[in-house]
Amino acid sequence: MAAQVIRAGLLTTVQDLGRYGAQRFGVPVSGAMDRYSLRVANRLVGNADRAAALEITLVGPVLQFDSDTLIALCGGDLDAVVGDKPLPMNRPVWIARGSRLAFGQCLTGCRAYLALAGGVDVPEVLGSRSTYLRAGFGGLQGRALKAGDRIELIGVSESYFPGLRESQAFSDEGFAAPNWSVRVDAERLMLQPQRVRFVAGRHWQHLPSGVRKRFVGENFRVGAASDRMGYRLEGVDLDKHGFGDIASEAVAFGTIQLPPDGNPIVLMADRQTIGGYPRVGEVASVDLPLLAQLKPGDTLRFERIGLGEAQRLFHLQRSALAQIGTSIMAAGSQ
Repeated sequence: MAAQVIRAGLLTTVQDLGRYGAQRFGVPVSGAMDRYSLRVANRLVGNADRAAALEITLVGPVLQFDSDTLIALCGGDLDAVVGDKPLPMNRPVWIARGSRLAFGQCLTGCRAYLALAGGVDVPEVLGSRSTYLRAGFGGLQGRALKAGDRIELIGVSESYFPGLRESQAFSDEGFAAPNWSVRVDAERLMLQPQRVRFVAGRHWQHLPSGVRKRFVGENFRVGAASDRMGYRLEGVDLDKHGFGDIASEAVAFGTIQLPPDGNPIVLMADRQTIGGYPRVGEVASVDLPLLAQLKPGDTLRFERIGLGEAQRLFHLQRSALAQIGTSIMAAGSQ
C-alpha cells in the first residue's frame, strides 16, 4: 500500500489514458481529462504513459503515506502541501512514510494529476483502470475516492532518483525534490478568456454567416452544469441555426455540438459514443488539456484554424512531450 485517504476532497478518481475498443458497444473512452498532464506526471516517476493515477478536481483530498513513495503532481495548482511546506509541482518528489499530503484552494486550472511510482493498482475493466462514474465501473469500485480508502500500487521503483531519499530534506520536511522541474506554460491557465482553437465540423457551413461570426467573435462561459461528460457553454445566443433532424453519428473528445437551445456543448472524456446534434467543430487536440482545466464560470473564445495547422500543432506537442521524457531520463541517470 502507498497511502490512505483521510479526506476525499470534491472529486478524486483513478484515471489512465482511457478505455479504447469498446465504443461499438456503447462504452465511453473515459480516462483523464487533461491527458498531457497525466503523461508528464507518469514520466516523472518512471511509469508508462498510460499508468493509472489520481485525477483531483477543484478541492483535493488528504492522503497519508504508509511507505516512502515517489510521486509527481502536474496540471492545475490546487495548493498542495506536506505538513506546512508547499509540495513542488512538475518534478519527482520522494515523500516519506507517515507524511500527509493535503490540498488547499484552487489557484490555477481545476484538475491536478498525482502519479505514484508503479501506478495505482485497481482492476482493469475492458483494458483500462479509468473510472466511469455514470456506469459505476473501473477505478476503485466505479466511484470517487472516499475517506478510509486505501491506495495500492502495482510496484514501487527503488532506483529512480535514489539520491532524493538520501537528502537531508527528506527526513526534515517529509519529502525531497530536485531543484529542477519540467517546464509548463502555467501562465496560460490564468488567461481569461482562454483561447480554444477548433477545426470546422461537418455542419459548420450550414450555420448562417451571422451565427458563425458570433461563434468566433464572442466569449463563452463554462456553465455550472458542466462535467466530465461535456462542457455546457453559456453567454452567446446561437439559437437561430435552423437545423432539421440529423441522424446520430460518432462523436469524439472535443466535438462541439449545437443543440436546439443554441448553447454549445463541448464533449469531454466521459462523452457518449454517438450524438444527434449538429457537429459545428472539433477542438484541436493541442488545446484539449487547456480546455480540461477550465472550471464553471471561466470564459473562453473559439478560434478557427485549418486541419493542417491543427496537425502541425499536435506534432509539436508530441515532440515537446518526447523531449520532456528524454530530459527526465537524463536527469535521473546523473
